Amino acid sequence: MYKKIIGMTMAAMMAALMLSGCGAGSSSGDMDYIKNKGEFIVGITDFAPMDYKDESGEWVGFDADLARKVGEDLGVEVKFVEIDWDNKILELDNKSVDVIWNGMTLTDEVASAMACTKPYLNNAQTVVVKKDVASQCTDVDSVKGFKYAVEAGSAGEAAAEENGFDFTAVASQSAALMEIDAGTSDAAIIDSLMAGAMVGEGTSYDNMTNTINLTTEEYVVGCRKGSDLAAFIDSEIEKFKKDGSLRTIAEEYGVQEALVD
Repeated sequence: MYKKIIGMTMAAMMAALMLSGCGAGSSSGDMDYIKNKGEFIVGITDFAPMDYKDESGEWVGFDADLARKVGEDLGVEVKFVEIDWDNKILELDNKSVDVIWNGMTLTDEVASAMACTKPYLNNAQTVVVKKDVASQCTDVDSVKGFKYAVEAGSAGEAAAEENGFDFTAVASQSAALMEIDAGTSDAAIIDSLMAGAMVGEGTSYDNMTNTINLTTEEYVVGCRKGSDLAAFIDSEIEKFKKDGSLRTIAEEYGVQEALVD
């Protein structure tokens, strides 16, 4: 009987230690988690001017450069991982990535599923078409007859649904522009900041232009629910505002007019 009591006591102590260990691990937060593994994994898509590869194959862009600066202050290596945008919440929750930093629009879904930073850029969802039909795009009613391409899980897809448009969901905003170029879609709904960088004179799609805006939006960075990382990124962005580096990076990628004051 005595041995049985001792065994039960030891089992209870072991269980308590295990629970205590789990609690300590979870309460230490994402900041410690990232520092301990020495790597800050940033979930992105190919989305100029926010995240895209330069001629040498290195990820650059307004968001990429900001993420690197945050990584430097964390004292860790920054790694960029392309994700399926439609699965961004799952990628974050299962720790495939530490943050979603890719011109992400603040939506009700995002706000409920993630710990978000304060908005740092303004944006809109805009209708992109070939230039030869742009003059007829004057309001929402005038663009309802188009067949659209939109990125799956994006704010563009939400705008298409809200307006009752006929659309096909594709893998990325870049793919949506390719649909127009191939003639398989009449129009695309993409972020206005991307449209500014990707269509029109001097771009690969000089036969296209953006027309009417369907929404006005704000970009945020997404962290895991309850994470201490969002507040740290907020403090970093505020620091970059004060030292002028935020505007310098914004001007390099032509998004300075979209900065949130």
